[in-house]
Amino acid sequence: MYKLITSDLDETLLRADGSISADNVAAIKAATKMGVKFVPNTGRNFLTVQPLLEQLGLKQRINEYVISYNGGAVVENAGNQVIISNALTYDEARKVFATFVEFPNTSVHVYTIDQLYIYRLRDDDRRYMQTRGVTFTEMTTPNFEQFSDQPIMKVIAMNPAEEVRHQMYAAIERNLQGTVNITYSSGIYVEVNHGGVDKGKAVLDLASRLGIKADEIMALGDNSNDLALLKSAGLAVSVANGIPEVKAVADYVTTADYENGVAEAIHKFVLD
Repeated sequence: MYKLITSDLDETLLRADGSISADNVAAIKAATKMGVKFVPNTGRNFLTVQPLLEQLGLKQRINEYVISYNGGAVVENAGNQVIISNALTYDEARKVFATFVEFPNTSVHVYTIDQLYIYRLRDDDRRYMQTRGVTFTEMTTPNFEQFSDQPIMKVIAMNPAEEVRHQMYAAIERNLQGTVNITYSSGIYVEVNHGGVDKGKAVLDLASRLGIKADEIMALGDNSNDLALLKSAGLAVSVANGIPEVKAVADYVTTADYENGVAEAIHKFVLD
């Protein structure tokens, strides 16, 4: 019996426009009614997940949780209380930001615990975030000192050119020398967290607090920032639109994509 289901959001549970299908909602509600915990596991700020939690009947619920910032924070839904925080050091974040800024035509995002700041925002990046209901503050200058007294959960860069993303990844590796965790997401982002911080470690830390074993966790994902999550869970599921690397580590690949792939897996392994 799986006691905890944890799922990536964008392109796994959510459609391209950021909405969720009725099938996925119904399956999650049926599982939680049985006492199974459902934990969204996202790179985004936990505040942007509130409309989804409301649809799932989990908003402001005690002993229900969201994992945010690729594992940078674990938040209890009741009161949005951060119970685990894994921030970048200021020096790490500053170096990552400075590295990303060197690449022209690239948006650079800085996530504090409850705010998002963006330098050099691209129009296509703006449109993508609007579909997710993400609010942010635009930075007019690359002044990073404004974050010196704030916890920085992650720093990411957006560029639709795959070659540029690979170049940014290599530059972070070169400049930070293995002290941070670097991943790709949504086919447009390069994401940087503190070293050792990822979606998988966060869900295992949460599960330990709840007395749940790794083999009692089902995890679902689609992209490279979900790999650590899938490798940590007792059952790893890729939705049909998952990248080849994700499908390669999955125990099960759904026949459906993000439209109702999560529902398919929940019915197969939990409900039926």
